[in-house]
Amino acid sequence: MSGAESSGGERSDVDGIDRTPVADADVCVVGAGPAGALVADRLAGDRDVVVLDAGPRFDPDDRVARQERAIRPSYGRPDVWDVGGERDAHESAGDRFYPLNHARVKGVGGSTLHWQGMVMRLHEDDFNSGSERGVGPDWPIDYADLRPYYAAAERELGVAGASDNPYAPPREEPHPMPPFEPSYSDSLFAEACESLGIDMHSVPNARNSEPYEGRSPCVGYGTCQPVCPSGAKYDATVHVERAEERGATVIDRAPVERLEHDGDDRVTAAVYATPDGEQHRQEADAFVVAAGGVETPRLLLLSASDRYPDGLANGSGHVGEFFMDHLFAGAGGTLDEPTRQNHVGFYTSACDQFYDEANAEQAPFKLEFFNYAGPSPVESALSGDDWGDSLRDRLRSEYGNHVAMGGLVEQRPDADSRVTLADDRTDDRGNPVPRIEWTVGDRALDTIERANEIQVSILEELGADVEWVAGPDATGPAYHHMGTTRMSDDPDRGVVDADCRTHDLDNCWIASSSVFPTSGAMNPTLTIAALALRVADDVDARLSRRT
Repeated sequence: MSGAESSGGERSDVDGIDRTPVADADVCVVGAGPAGALVADRLAGDRDVVVLDAGPRFDPDDRVARQERAIRPSYGRPDVWDVGGERDAHESAGDRFYPLNHARVKGVGGSTLHWQGMVMRLHEDDFNSGSERGVGPDWPIDYADLRPYYAAAERELGVAGASDNPYAPPREEPHPMPPFEPSYSDSLFAEACESLGIDMHSVPNARNSEPYEGRSPCVGYGTCQPVCPSGAKYDATVHVERAEERGATVIDRAPVERLEHDGDDRVTAAVYATPDGEQHRQEADAFVVAAGGVETPRLLLLSASDRYPDGLANGSGHVGEFFMDHLFAGAGGTLDEPTRQNHVGFYTSACDQFYDEANAEQAPFKLEFFNYAGPSPVESALSGDDWGDSLRDRLRSEYGNHVAMGGLVEQRPDADSRVTLADDRTDDRGNPVPRIEWTVGDRALDTIERANEIQVSILEELGADVEWVAGPDATGPAYHHMGTTRMSDDPDRGVVDADCRTHDLDNCWIASSSVFPTSGAMNPTLTIAALALRVADDVDARLSRRT
């Protein structure tokens, strides 16, 4: 660490932006992704809120240029959002390599800048996995506790969906927008699934099927992951900007290097760096760490002190442990007819029929019917060296007849799957980088085989020539970082309580999928958003009681 420390009064304006601390802040939020943005927006106006984010603000006018990067084979996915280098360095260890930088964005908006936008609620049994399935702990909250916050999160993000999924948990109101129509290839899958007695249903999307909150409806760019130029797909800049309009201060390029605390077990300041080489101390009455499932435990471990030698809020010893991700299961091939792929950059139909069959031996899993199988015409054209008629003929032969399915499988929580600090590698500020030890158990691998069996049976019923299967040996992560600061009523078994407030520090909350005790097999962002809104309400209530 380098640079002088200050707690206000000096400008930090290497690029003309004031990054000095905010005086008399009520709440300091670390991270401007979806959780941090929602907390800031919920509290702004009534509270003085400051948000610190390690990455930059991205100009929305640059999104078309980023889309062009995304469709060119010469660019890797991290290049689209300027990920990489010493700032984003990490180490991977354990049973499986974890490609952390492949799917994270460090900047205002966070991972929602490049996510696909699928927003499902966890099932009721996901909150009681230990009791109902014999795997992992029960959450200290249940579905009923989060149900009103799920509804609020759907309104905040803007979710298009229907109530046609007979396997989904109970709802209290329709989705804010109507669902997207099933795609052309969904209609092909539907015939095969009907023959096999497999149910298909629509998928809730955090993208606009019609104008919503001043944002455009989806216009079909097809590059949703990793960039939506139209703004139809939700990203956290929506709530960052709204929070700023309501009085919040958002400071970008301000990586928090440690949290300081006093003798009363209260966090007193977030120490952050700025591009000019200075360090500053942001003081506040309450702190919300919303830096994701990897950077959140890293920050707590970097904040070790004499009182907390193993890391801040780590009296249980569990900070960084139980790192989980969803495992991918998939299969695909070709048909002797057009399938109209890559017209839609997200999937519009899924199957949760087998989800609640989960037990100690089989993990919950869901199936997805893809609309983007095979190469896009642009990708094919830019990766070849032919021209004219030859190019045209090759594109016709390569594009449009692919078909594929995907699926997500739950990983059992395992203390040996964890995030720690690297021993001998540092970032651009001289701080140890995160070291990920990713361990996957037999339950998940066996469940992938089960998902593959169903996927192949559907493709064969469809008449497809099955050309690939992503089974246990070829599986990879869905880049859903969960579990590293788990929630528990017992301070010896978790890092935060049922309100996501740390057991060890009474003015520090964690808003992140890192608090998930188990992961389920549903994309986590809607649950992150619901928990963030719940955290904001708890912060506000406790601040009110103090005054």
